[in-house]
Amino acid sequence: MRLLQSITGQCRPALRALGRRYFAAATTEEYAKRNYANNLSEYNSVFNSLTAQRKHFLLRDAYEDMMLDGVQPDQDTFRSLILGTLKGSSLQDAFFFADQMKSMGLAPDVNMYNILITLCGKCKHSDQAIQILEDMKNYKVSPKVQTYMCLLNACAATGRLDRVYAIVRDMTAAGLGLNRFCYAGLVTALRNKTPLPDEFGTKIVEFVERSKEWSSVDGSSMTAENVMMGVTEEELYNMPTAEYSHRGGFLNRQLTVYHAAFHACADLRNVEVMEALREMLAKDGKVPDLFIVLQIMRCYLQSGDIDRGVQTFEDYMKSGKPPVVELYTTLVEGAMTGYTPKGMKIAEETLVNMNSRSFFLSPKMGSDLLLAAAGDETGGYSVANYIWDLMDARKIVPQFLSVEAYYKGLKKREIPEDDPRLQHVTKTYNDLRDRRGPGRPIR
Repeated sequence: MRLLQSITGQCRPALRALGRRYFAAATTEEYAKRNYANNLSEYNSVFNSLTAQRKHFLLRDAYEDMMLDGVQPDQDTFRSLILGTLKGSSLQDAFFFADQMKSMGLAPDVNMYNILITLCGKCKHSDQAIQILEDMKNYKVSPKVQTYMCLLNACAATGRLDRVYAIVRDMTAAGLGLNRFCYAGLVTALRNKTPLPDEFGTKIVEFVERSKEWSSVDGSSMTAENVMMGVTEEELYNMPTAEYSHRGGFLNRQLTVYHAAFHACADLRNVEVMEALREMLAKDGKVPDLFIVLQIMRCYLQSGDIDRGVQTFEDYMKSGKPPVVELYTTLVEGAMTGYTPKGMKIAEETLVNMNSRSFFLSPKMGSDLLLAAAGDETGGYSVANYIWDLMDARKIVPQFLSVEAYYKGLKKREIPEDDPRLQHVTKTYNDLRDRRGPGRPIR
C-alpha cells in the first residue's frame, strides 16, 4: 500500500531534523509513493486504517508526515489519533496529540477526555487520570457520568480503592445510581490493591450480590459519538473483557460484574472464591459464557489443578457450543505452569489437537505461548519447538522477546552449531535485534 511505503526510507530521520522534505531527482510519481497521503481527507483515512490494522505505532510517523506536507489537521483528525492511542495503549503519544490539538486552538471534547482518562488507567497512571479531570475544568469541558465511570475504573486499575470509594460516594451523593461497570470497577480495585485485603473473598461476593440491583435501572451508557468511534463500553471502561467485546458469541453482557470477579480469581489463583461465584451464577439461573469458562480454566490450571482445568475444557467441547482458539491456548498456557512432565505433555497434545482441527495461532498468541514454553529449563523443549514450527509454517515471525527467550533456551541445550533449527532461530534473532537498533523500544 502507498500509505506504508514511506516508512522504510533511511533518509526520513535526517529530513525530519531539517523540518522539510527534499528529493533532488524525484518525479511527481515517485514523490507521491513516498507519502502517506496528499490531503486532509486521505490522511484521516490513513489514521483510521492504521488503527484498524493495529499498526498504532505508525500513527505519530504518519502525523509528522502530515505536518511536513503542510496539511492542517481538524477535530476529526485528532479524534482518530487519540482513539488509535487507546487501541495501542500508547499514553505518551496520546498526550502528544492532545498537546498538539490545544496548540492549534482545538480543545478536546468530553469524549476525547474520557478516552484519555481510560488510557491512563490502562497504562496504570491513575494520578494522570485525576489531572485530566482538572484539565477539563480549566478548558470548561463539563464531565459526564461516563467521565466519572472512566475515572473510577482508571483508579481501580492501580488498586486505589480509596479513590474508587470516594468517586462512588460522589456519584451517590449526586443521585447517580451505580451500574454494572461501577461494580466491576470495585471488584477490579479490590483485586489490584496492594497488599491484598484479608476480606477479598467476602467483599468480591458482596459486590457481585449488590450489583444485581442495577438490572432494573441500568441502561447502556454509550453515546452516539462512542458508537461512531467504534469504542465499546468494555473498552471505554477498561474491562478485562475489552479485547473480546467486538466478537459475537463470546460475552453475555449481563454478566459484566461476574466477568471482573472470575478474572480476579484467576489472576489470584483463588479457587475457593471462584467456586463460590460458580454457585452464585447457577443460583441466578445463568450459565458461564465463554469468557468465564476461560477464567475457570485459568484458575484451576494456574493453581496446579490440571485435572479440573482439563475437565472444564472437555466439558465445554462436549457441550455442542462452537470452540474457539482461545480455549486451546488457555489450556496450553495453563498446563505449562510449573513445567511439570504431566503439564507439558498435555500442552503438546493440546497443540497437536488444535492444529489438527485447523485452529491457528495469531502472532500475539504464538508469541505469548513461545515465551512461556521457552522458560522450560529442564524438559526436552518439544513444546517450544512445536510452537515455533507452527508459526514458522505460516511465515509468522514471533515478537522479539519470545524469539530471544527461545534462542537462549536452545543455546543452553547441547545442540550442534550447524543444526538447521538453531541456525534458523539464530538468524531470526539477529535480524530482529538489528532491526530494533540500539536503544529502540520493544514493540
